[in-house]
Amino acid sequence: MMKTIALIYMGGTFGCIGEPLMPMPEQQFLPLLSKVIPPHLQVECFAAPSIKDSSACTATDWLALVQQIQQLQLKGFQHFVIIHGTDTLSYAAATLARFLGHSCHAIITGSQYPLLNIEGNDTREFTDALGNLYLALEQVLTLSSGVYLAFHQQVFHAQTTLKAHTTELDAFVGIQAEQSCPTTSDYFVVQNEHIEQAAQLSILNLMLQPIAKEQLVLQLKNSLNTPPNFLILQGFGTGNIAVNDEMIDLFDRLYQQKCLPIISTQVTFGQLDQRYAISSWIQSAKVLVNDCHSHADLYAKALQMYLKYPTHEQWFAHWHQH
Repeated sequence: MMKTIALIYMGGTFGCIGEPLMPMPEQQFLPLLSKVIPPHLQVECFAAPSIKDSSACTATDWLALVQQIQQLQLKGFQHFVIIHGTDTLSYAAATLARFLGHSCHAIITGSQYPLLNIEGNDTREFTDALGNLYLALEQVLTLSSGVYLAFHQQVFHAQTTLKAHTTELDAFVGIQAEQSCPTTSDYFVVQNEHIEQAAQLSILNLMLQPIAKEQLVLQLKNSLNTPPNFLILQGFGTGNIAVNDEMIDLFDRLYQQKCLPIISTQVTFGQLDQRYAISSWIQSAKVLVNDCHSHADLYAKALQMYLKYPTHEQWFAHWHQH
């Protein structure tokens, strides 16, 4: 079995230089990156198809990355480390996990500080980039197959992560890799048409506020004008939303317009629980209940359903099978 690690650079703070910080072009950065790789490891460096600030990344960028990894798998690579910006790192991680499954060993990482100094001619005096990279390179050879996120001496299941602090080194939370976690095992082979199709995906997320039901009704009516493919409603506590008949009717009208409402929660951890009377309406309404590991995982699941099945009826019917 080939033990060479494919190290894929996708941008982010990790590869930035200068003041203000700007990404170093990959042609200049990759040779410098190769110099800091521990000599006992076999590593081959690659540039991702799309290198950009991670706040600008979307599904098309991550699917192109998945496609690159799947093409490298055909060449014998089974171990992958991806360097990515931290802003959307949890979304990238969840998307990789949903589309690669357990078909390979992959760890995604990034950093809060650049690898190189301002001039870009030496490693920075203080940086978490090296530590995170070395952690990912070591762990990708020892962990069981699947996708993980490595950051600040911790490795998490990729579908469970959240960026919980804007600037601290200990920026991510999630379920630790050594803990048992039912992650996606199947893979999805990404074709060019999937990347093109993903550009059309529309998801609207509403984090509900304690406002009158009538105001929420008005917001839902606005959504009817140009409905998204998925409307995520982040309720309170275990996913509770106080509704009235008009609101339930609006959910049905959204569904008729090929929009799937999904009930989720704004609470970071824990499962949704629909045992309360306030949530009894969910059983008969055309809404889905979030059953994912994290908010980013919900995004990745919606993306996969959108690409896998052609109609909203099929997204609804197959939702809990994935």
